[in-house]
Amino acid sequence: MRLVVLGGGESGVGTAILGKKKGYDVFLSDFGKIKENYKEVLLINEIDWEDEKHTEELILNADVVMKSPGIPDKVAIVKKLKDKQIPVISEIEFAAQFTEAITIGITGSNGKTTTTMLTYHLLKSGGLNVGLAGNIGKSFAWQVADEDFDVYVLELSSFQLDGIINYKPHIAILTNISPDHLDRYEYKYENYIASKFRITMNQTEDDYFIYDADDETTTNWLKNNKTKAQLIPFSLKQKHQMGGFINNDTMEMYINEEEFTMETKTMALEGKHNMKNAMAATSVAQLMRIRKQTIRESLSNFQGVEHRLERVLKIQNVQYINDSKATNVNATFFALDSMSTPTVWIVGGVDKGNDYSELMSLVREKVKAIICLGVDNKKIIDAFGNVVDVMVEVTTMSDAVRTAQHLTEKGDTVLLSPACASFDLFENYEDRGRQFKQAVRNL
Repeated sequence: MRLVVLGGGESGVGTAILGKKKGYDVFLSDFGKIKENYKEVLLINEIDWEDEKHTEELILNADVVMKSPGIPDKVAIVKKLKDKQIPVISEIEFAAQFTEAITIGITGSNGKTTTTMLTYHLLKSGGLNVGLAGNIGKSFAWQVADEDFDVYVLELSSFQLDGIINYKPHIAILTNISPDHLDRYEYKYENYIASKFRITMNQTEDDYFIYDADDETTTNWLKNNKTKAQLIPFSLKQKHQMGGFINNDTMEMYINEEEFTMETKTMALEGKHNMKNAMAATSVAQLMRIRKQTIRESLSNFQGVEHRLERVLKIQNVQYINDSKATNVNATFFALDSMSTPTVWIVGGVDKGNDYSELMSLVREKVKAIICLGVDNKKIIDAFGNVVDVMVEVTTMSDAVRTAQHLTEKGDTVLLSPACASFDLFENYEDRGRQFKQAVRNL
């Protein structure tokens, strides 16, 4: 069996290693440059590879192709593979067939990283032999090749879900859905929604689907479509027979006749959206029979996620917050919603078809100045030019942070929450967040 891997990053190299171990004839091809550390791994494992090109005769003879999530379907080589009816799958689909482990799949436009990290923290604290993979850390395929976990918590993007055929998580979480990555879905929101719901398409009556009952897009889909999985909703507004609910200042969870309660003020995470993330993760912990005392302790000592509403420093009584992971409008909505002081907002980057109108009331109420950090800021300026008194355009992070310092007074907050992808000025959102933190420390 010939396995061709497109993309020489974390998921590609992990898949190549697993494929080799399972006896496939493996070839890896990357149209860009493969990083030196990955080249070394490929050489040590005696895996054939090429970079900065796709040689068709070495690719189109595949029995199966694993495509890295960053490669769009419209790329020429992918179209040729599909024309030849060669299966093109994701790393998750490839690796899942080689493990007996229970998987917990977590997707959503926002909150999935926090929910994934928190779920992993709860299960690990509960003593389970658990791995963390997907969009985070070491790739799932690589871990299936090298490790022996009983349970995996997987953060899954829509791109990874596009490439599944038979994969099913035992427990699936959909945190929410808002327009994102529409450039990859022909600018059709319904295509993106369908992609997210692939997480539950293979689930059976023995599996569980955990979702936000306050999210209109999700509840509409569930009204019109069927999943066999047992439904576990969570909500800030309404109580369900089974699921989670915030009642005044108490989180109440009812799963399989078991009740769990905890005061929200004793939780480490703040903000309404984090209450939802906590209910989703706690649902998993209860389904996996983690002790209530362990769940309470874990929810109160969880550290949070880098680049997600991360408090960096307070300088001259001004709080600097790194929310670089906010790559869409919905994520920035949560960030602005949780601000309780006058805010200087650093925004901008590569716009993925954003509609800024839903931020309007929050910007009027909370934002005193906007700093546009991007190559093309026209849409942001058109949206908010008449709403805030001060708008400044900059092209480096250090300029953004220095400008923000000049615009603040005691008691204000400086919030980096870009609502856009980072690829115009930065390598990725992590690079953008780290540059922000460095610039703040240099003040």
